Amino acid sequence: MGYSRGAAPEPLTEVIGEVSEDLISLGDVRAEYIIFTPVKCNSFIKTVETEGVVFNVKPIIFSQVKKAEEVALFICTAGPEAGERSRRYMKEGDLLRGYVYDVIGSEVVENAADRMQEALRASVAARGMNITNRFSPGYCGWDVAEQHKLFSFFKDNYCGITLTASALMNPIKSVSGFIGIGREVIYAPYNCSMCDDKNCLYRGRKSTRSEGPDTSCTGFRSV
Repeated sequence: MGYSRGAAPEPLTEVIGEVSEDLISLGDVRAEYIIFTPVKCNSFIKTVETEGVVFNVKPIIFSQVKKAEEVALFICTAGPEAGERSRRYMKEGDLLRGYVYDVIGSEVVENAADRMQEALRASVAARGMNITNRFSPGYCGWDVAEQHKLFSFFKDNYCGITLTASALMNPIKSVSGFIGIGREVIYAPYNCSMCDDKNCLYRGRKSTRSEGPDTSCTGFRSV
């Protein structure tokens, strides 16, 4: 929110504490992933294919996953309440509380994705495999419309996420994407210099790991 650790003024920290406790008590956080093999990576057109579905991930993401032997497709959500409460407080004129719900909702779902990713890493490590970082439609040139391809693997999904015609997720505080798996893939923290998205939420961050409140998934499923 623009403050260094411990530097936020007290009225704000009080609101953050209240919102954090509220969202954690809801228990809406869920995540799931499905592993598919084999994977076909086409270096000429920069695509990744599995189960007959071709993802046009473009050069930046392709460079990170081109050695993948498998791919894990994933979805995560903080649940509907974070976004709904943010909108309600904004509408009622409490812009600060509405903004805090929005920011913490984003941190909650990213924290869930971090935990899902760590569970996947531990699982595949037992087979001598590594993982890449996670990549989502809408970033690094990957067309957000390909959400529809990704969600075709998650019919009646456990997380309860739906897509609009324009490929936006509902609940809004949700993330999706894939992670490469293989013996020769490398996990590399997000590097802003390799991405052309100047408006990215994570630009300038040194780590993908959230330092926010403990927001463990209340539900998790892997296949």
